[in-house]
Parts: sequence; C-alpha cells; structure tokens
Amino acid sequence: MKNPFDQENITGLSEAEVIKKFKEDGYNEIPSQKKQGILTIFINILKEPMLLLLIGAGIIYLLLGEENDAIMLLFFVFVVVGITFYQERKSERALEALKNLSSPRALVIRDGVQKRIPGREVVRDDILVLKEGDRVPADGILHICSNLLVDESMLTGESFAVRKCEWDGKEKPKQPGGDDLPFVYSGTLVVQGHGIARVTATGGYTEMGKIGKALKTISQEETLLKKETLLVVRNFAICGLILCLIVAIIYGYTRGDWLNGILAGLGLSMALIPEEFSVVLVIFLGMGAWRMSKRKVLTRRMPAIETLGSATVLCVDKTGTLTMNRMILNSIFSNGEYYDLEKNGQIPLPEEFHELLEYSYLASQKDPFDPVEKEIKTGTEKFLSDSEHVHDSWKLVREYPLSKSLLALSNVWESYDKRKHVIAAKGSPEAIIDLCHIDGKEKEKLLACVQEMADIGLRILGVAKSSFTEGAFPEKQHDFQFEFIGLLGFIDNVRPGVNKALSDCYTAGIRVIMITGDYPGTAQHIARQIGLENPGNYLTGAQLSGMEKTELQKKIKTINIFARVVPEQKLAIVEALKSNGEIVAMTGDGVNDAPALKSAHIGIAMGERGTDVARESAAIVLLNDDFSSIVEAVRMGRRIFDNLKKAISYIFSVHVPIAGLALFPVIFNLPLILLPAHIAFLELIIDPACSTVFEAEPEEKNIMKRPPRDLNEKLFGRKNVLGSFLQGISVLAVVFFVFLLALTMGKSDAEARSLTFVTLVIANLTLIIAGLSWETSLIRFNPENKALWLVIAGALGSLLLVLNIPVLRNLFHFSELHFSDLLIVFLAGVSSVLWFRILNIRVK
Repeated sequence: MKNPFDQENITGLSEAEVIKKFKEDGYNEIPSQKKQGILTIFINILKEPMLLLLIGAGIIYLLLGEENDAIMLLFFVFVVVGITFYQERKSERALEALKNLSSPRALVIRDGVQKRIPGREVVRDDILVLKEGDRVPADGILHICSNLLVDESMLTGESFAVRKCEWDGKEKPKQPGGDDLPFVYSGTLVVQGHGIARVTATGGYTEMGKIGKALKTISQEETLLKKETLLVVRNFAICGLILCLIVAIIYGYTRGDWLNGILAGLGLSMALIPEEFSVVLVIFLGMGAWRMSKRKVLTRRMPAIETLGSATVLCVDKTGTLTMNRMILNSIFSNGEYYDLEKNGQIPLPEEFHELLEYSYLASQKDPFDPVEKEIKTGTEKFLSDSEHVHDSWKLVREYPLSKSLLALSNVWESYDKRKHVIAAKGSPEAIIDLCHIDGKEKEKLLACVQEMADIGLRILGVAKSSFTEGAFPEKQHDFQFEFIGLLGFIDNVRPGVNKALSDCYTAGIRVIMITGDYPGTAQHIARQIGLENPGNYLTGAQLSGMEKTELQKKIKTINIFARVVPEQKLAIVEALKSNGEIVAMTGDGVNDAPALKSAHIGIAMGERGTDVARESAAIVLLNDDFSSIVEAVRMGRRIFDNLKKAISYIFSVHVPIAGLALFPVIFNLPLILLPAHIAFLELIIDPACSTVFEAEPEEKNIMKRPPRDLNEKLFGRKNVLGSFLQGISVLAVVFFVFLLALTMGKSDAEARSLTFVTLVIANLTLIIAGLSWETSLIRFNPENKALWLVIAGALGSLLLVLNIPVLRNLFHFSELHFSDLLIVFLAGVSSVLWFRILNIRVK
C-alpha cells in the first residue's frame, strides 16, 4: 500500500524553533485552577456555622463536666470535617482529568524526522502525523489526509465520526461539528484513515481548553437544604441563648443563688442547642448516599440527593445517555427486497444478501477502528465466515477516499490469482447511486427505499462493486463501471428502560429536554421513540448562536429538543433554565457535558461510558449507565426531604415541652423537674429517633405523584413551624398539668417528678410514631422500620429499669410508682399527642 506521506518535502520545526515557542506559549496543557492547600481547606470547612456550633457545644459540655456528651459532639465534628474535606479534594480533580485527557502522546515531524513526544510538548506550528486510534493532541489544520474520519463526540455530541478534507489555504478555523472541515481538534479521536496537520492552537487556546476555562469560571451554588438548615440552626441558637439568659437572671434574682442560676441557664441552653440538626443532615444524606449506592448510583456531593428530589427539568444528552452509542446493523436491502437482521439475526442469511455483506466488508478496513466498520466486520464473520465470500488472501492495492464532491470511498483489491482487480465501494446512498450512473425511475425507486429506511431512524450506506483488468488505475472512482448492490441500515438503539423512566419523570412533574450535537432529524426520531413531549419543535445550535439571553429564556419554556449544539451552548441552555427559576438536573457522559454538569443544580454523569472529567464534574454518577436509575434517585431525594421535614418537625415539637419544663419551675418558683440526668435520658431517645428512625421510614405512597417541591418552599415553612410548636405546646400543657396536679394532691417532689417524666417519655415516643406519616392515617406502624422498634423497646425498657432499680431511681431523684400511676400517665402522654393529631387530620 502506498504511503501517502511525502516526508521528503516536510521538515517541520527545528529544535531551536520549538524552544522559542515553548517560551512564548508554554506547555500544551489546560490551565489549572489555583489549588487549595490542605490547611486552607480545613480552615474553610471549620468556618461553617454548623460546625462551629458543634465545636462550641462540645467545649461547653467539657467545661460542665459532661464528658460523654462532649465526646459524642466532637466525634460528629470529626466525621463532618472528614466527609467535607474528602468532597472538597475531589471537586478539584475535574480540571486535572481534563488536562490528562487532552495530553496524549503525539507523533510529530521535527527536523525532517518523525518522533513521538508527550502531548504536553507539542507547540504551535508543529507537524502532526495522525493515524487510526490516535488521540489528537492539539488543534490543527489538515494539509494532507486520506480517508480520514474523526470521532468528535466528546466535543460535539455527534453520534458518528465526521470526515475530514484537506485545507484549501483559505478557510478559517471554525468550531467543531459536521463533515468536510479541514480542521482537527485536541482530545478528539482518529477512527479511520491518516493525515498530516499543522498545529494552530495548544493548551488553553484549543477548543478543549475553552471547556477547561468554562469549568474554571463556574461557581457552584450552595444547596437549598444547606441554606435552610443554616437558618434553622441560627434561629434555634438565638432562642437558646435568650432562654439561657432569662433563666439565669430569674433564678439568681428570685433565689439569690447566681452561680446555680448560671448553671441552670447553661443546662437549659445545652438541652436546646440544636446539635440534632447538623447530625440529622449528615446522617440523612450519608445514609441516602449509601442506599443509592446499592442501586448503582454513586453520590459525589451528598446534598445533591435532596436537590434532585426538587428537580423540575432534566436535560438529557442523547448520545450515550438515551442511546447506546453503538452502531448496530439493523436492516439491509438488495435485489428489491428488505431483510430485517434484528428479527432474523439468529437464522442463516439468505444467499441473495451475501454479496452485499461481502462487498461492504471489502470496502472497509481489515482491522477497523470505526464502529460502523466494526459492525460490518462482525456481521460478515457471523454470516459469511464459512463461505467463499470472505477473501483473506486478497491484497489491498489502492484506496479512493471520501471527498467533498463524492461521499463514497473505494478499495481496490488484487485477487488471489492476480488476473483482475475487484473494487468495492460504500458511502452515502446518493453518492453510490451516482457512481453507478443510475437515473430516471430506477433512481427514484432507490431513493424511495432510502427514505423508507431513514424514516425509522436508520443511518444508511450504499454498496457497489466493480472489476478492472487494465494496468493503470484511473484517478477518479467515477471512471470505474460500478454496479449497485444494496443498502445497509444502522441504528443507535435507545437504552432499555428509557421509555418507562421518561414516563415516570412526567408523572413526577419533571420536564425532560434533549440536548445533543446530532442532527434535528435524528433527535426527533429518538424523541418520538422514547415518548418525549412536543417532538415536532426544536432549536439548532446555529439558531442559538445569534439569540439573545432574554429570547432564549422565553423560547426555552416550550422547546424540548436542542440539536447541533456546542458545549458553550449547552451551558447557556442550563443557565437560561436556571434564570427561569427551574431546578436543573443534567445528564451526560462526554467532555462536552462537563461545564453544564457543573453549572446545573445536579450533574448526573454516566459511569461506564462517561469520561473522567464528566464524572468528576457531576454530583451523581450512574455506575451502570441505567437511565431509569435517575427516577430512583428522584424518588430517594423526595423521600429524604420528606423524612427530613418529619425529623425536624419532631425536633421542634419535642424541644417545646423540654424548654417549658426547664423554664416554668424557675419562673413560678416550683421544684425543678428536669435535672441533667433526665435531659441525658431524653437525648438518648431524641438523637436516634430524629436520625435513624425517621431516616429509615419508607416513602409515602403518593411521593412520585406530586409535582416537584416549589423553589420558594422552605425546608420548614411557617405553617409547619406553627403546627410543630402547637403540637409541642399540647404536650407541654398535659405534662405540666400532671406535675401541678401531683403537687396539688400532696405528692412529694420526687413522686411528682417521676409522674411528669414518665408522661413526657410516653408523649415523646407517641410524637415519634405519629410523625412518621403525614398521610391521613392516624398512626402507621411499619414492620420494616427496625430502628423504630429498637428505640421504643430501648426507651421503655430503660424507663422500667430506672423506676424499679433503687440505685437508678435515687440517681434520677424518682420515687416508686404503682401500676395505676403508670396507666394514668401512659394515657395522659398518648392523649397529649393524639387529640392534636385527630384535629389536624380533620382540618386537612
């Protein structure tokens, strides 16, 4: 086979010129973000108000001698700091992955000699030698190319490799996308042919480098959950401080004991410090991430789980996300007949179609890299391996590559007896028809067949044959006398489960938008196939390029298909949706998706086929590339937010009676009810209840039939705050009434305290059970929630031990209670919650 490279006339750069350009442009690398040192990351993490509150609470507990509580809080501090530090370190790897991807090894010509160098050492005006399987190390202009096809899907999202042509000396560099451009781009992959290019841009000036700059300039937003939690923590802390001061002043003023007054105030504030909020947030999201990992969904940034449950728009990249990104030979046409390989693939291929596969294989590379040619080879080996239609002994003697004027290629083979040459051609159907000089009604019939196959979403190639016995080969393919053989139809299948997942998205009130670098026709066919809404309307990249932001924000409200877009435009689409108040989730698997993945509220990358930079830029990674896993992630996000609201509602409700029972005896000069041991006992119920019990509760039945949570809805809105406060007041009123009644009946302080505390514990457990479901059911016991039964059993068992073992009873300053006393306080504790619950259901 003739070597197309004329190396005698190509000398390339000299070493002196290379050194000079190094000084001018630097290495061929993507500019990295300024790295944060470990100390800087730790300082930034420790500035978080939630962590400062936990650290402060732990220190105060140490000063008060409550070492166990201090150790518990400080342990949670280390857990939170460790998790956050790990996430911060991972977030900086996106540009590193992009830089490694864009710096392959390169074959260059310098001083007239071919040499392979690291991609980072390529400089402007270097001469690149490109061959099949090479990763292009820099942007360049093609001076020589033969049958060159390049996979640019990582930059453009196009399903198929694009053909390249030689530079005419006039055309100026353009953005990637489409056929017959004389330009190659950094990070793309040569799948067929060979060529020689001159480097025009390196590093940050390449198209790949522009994506890196886009990643660098995008700032990530704090999640709504984190903002709202910070607000709740701040308000709770302020309330605790105010109550601490009130109790200390009143106690010291009325009883003349300021030191004990300060200790009483600190004890109250310790009981009210909302360490549960921070712990609940970490545990809920951490357990959520663990549960999702069991469904093959990896969570890189845990708060994104909750945000995904609020998503209103899902932007989907077609290639590799909705489709398999794998060409499959689906249908063939020859001798006026169609043959469906998908339906009949397990039976032998009819003889009349053997010649079609034979010549399509001869028109391909023997060891192909292109996915279409790989599929042709697979089909040939499957159906013709034991026939005379496979010619392993033939020799390839000439190639006629694709050109702008003729979208077909031909391979000339020398037969084993060397008596004749056989020519096999394949290309666009129109080009093959032209090669065969077919016109009139026969041409119309063939084009009708082509249209029929195109209408079902197939990519179509025509195949023709010829023979030649003369000595010198003609310069052009047209000079051969070709005979039309047939058509090959390839399909990029939709991923299994996409239709069901899309339907579930619509049921959950989530709008789905397809963003692709492919042609509008292909996108529309896939859209109809999967059931995408409004498939008839679309916008192209060309239309977007001249569109103002305000116009895009207006049109994007009704358009669900965006075709032929480049990375910058994908980012603009996401930003426009965000400007319209949408919560945007973006899926993708290529480098071209990375900026949009990072800009979206939730970036979802494909794990198996996704690039490193896509995975590093995303908040969630689908390990099995299953689109339907997104629906499970949405379900999990909604469940987490529901249960988080229930847990925080419980925390509000249960702290009201605790605060009242600590505050009222001081105000009304009554015996103290809650001592440090009592508060510690209650915390042993509250902490596991608000974290593990509520976290383990399954979702409500209607969770995927609701619209997404309103952007302006708070984690704990005014209505829920008021409801929880009134529920807590209800418990406080009943429990404090029990205390006053006991004193009025002449009971001792210890007996009154015992009756009151047992009532409070029963009311606490009833609050947990009643708060697990916000549906119309009064009480819902779920046998699957093992944590609930453990908490109930542990609390009641511990309470019985404290009441019946003298040593513990004395430690808690209790007195012995009779069965009738326990029955009365049990009914009082349960009724303190249930009457309000019944009233609330009736109001609904």
